[in-house]
Amino acid sequence: MKNKILLLMCLAVFAFAVPPANAQECPKDGVFLHISHGTDDPHRLLMALNMAAIMAEDHDVLVYFDVKAIDAVLKDSPDVTYSHFPTSKAQIKTLLEKKVTLMACPGCLKAADKTKGDLADGIQLADKKKFFSFTKGRILTLDY
Repeated sequence: MKNKILLLMCLAVFAFAVPPANAQECPKDGVFLHISHGTDDPHRLLMALNMAAIMAEDHDVLVYFDVKAIDAVLKDSPDVTYSHFPTSKAQIKTLLEKKVTLMACPGCLKAADKTKGDLADGIQLADKKKFFSFTKGRILTLDY
């Protein structure tokens, strides 16, 4: 009798511990990073870019630059440095290599008297549809 109970317990554990072969994985969640500071606040800018790189290791990531952050994603932007963080240009290059979507606010570009042509390579104009379609899972937002 003890052997039958032990066998039933083992079967129950196995049945609940191993997902069925046809079980679908949950979609990967996404991280939307909103950056509104650039050369005016190097710590904030570089921390946000660093967080984007960390999150991109296992999540879908979209980075949105607006207000003062526009000055960090232009062709002629300075290479921002601060403390121990990699520079802004190094981090943007890394994010692009990781296929992270980097978008600039068109209204903020206009307010800065800049156009799409002034954006650095790989930086896209913001597209509201992309805000909702860059990931299939939930969206976590971080603001810097």
